Amino acid sequence: MFRLEERNDLYNTVIIVLVRRISLKTKVEKAIQELRPYLQADGGDIELTGVDEEKGVVKVRLKGACQGCPMAQTTLQLGVEQFLKKKIPEIKWVEAV
Repeated sequence: MFRLEERNDLYNTVIIVLVRRISLKTKVEKAIQELRPYLQADGGDIELTGVDEEKGVVKVRLKGACQGCPMAQTTLQLGVEQFLKKKIPEIKWVEAV
């Protein structure tokens, strides 16, 4: 049986973890919205496909003109990844899927 103090601590820990997860995904979504117009200006686009909270990995899909473009890897590493890392320090790397 948990004492009241232990239950409150457990409850608060669960809430903090849930808010943190939602918050990181929300931060990434917001940052991608800021980045999207630059990709769309060249006929491309980007879709967030996942966020691995524990590893700090963001998974994205480049779309439109970016899909299959010879510069897609450069755009991903020097554009998307650097932008997201600067905005959100918790991100360790960005993967294309």
